[in-house]
Amino acid sequence: MVLFHNYFVYIITNKYKNVLYIGVTNNLKKRVFEHQSGKLVGFSKKYNCHFLIFYEHFTNINHAINREKELKKWRREKKDHLISEFNPGWKFLNEEI
Repeated sequence: MVLFHNYFVYIITNKYKNVLYIGVTNNLKKRVFEHQSGKLVGFSKKYNCHFLIFYEHFTNINHAINREKELKKWRREKKDHLISEFNPGWKFLNEEI
């Protein structure tokens, strides 16, 4: 029996879309709720990053962590392009997950 796990690399932003936060989680709905409700202390709370605009799914935690690290090293322009390819118009996806 093969068990598959779910892991997500995600990007959230604030209402002005001028700050990006990149994270990894095994429960995307719960994590987005935690960001929205201010339960997570740190960068995302300080900059009011509550809105999901991008995510990728993985079944291997190491692949997800490596992807998160990769994205965090990218310049803003490259991140913007990735988001636009996935989510043209940068629509807030909180209600869609």
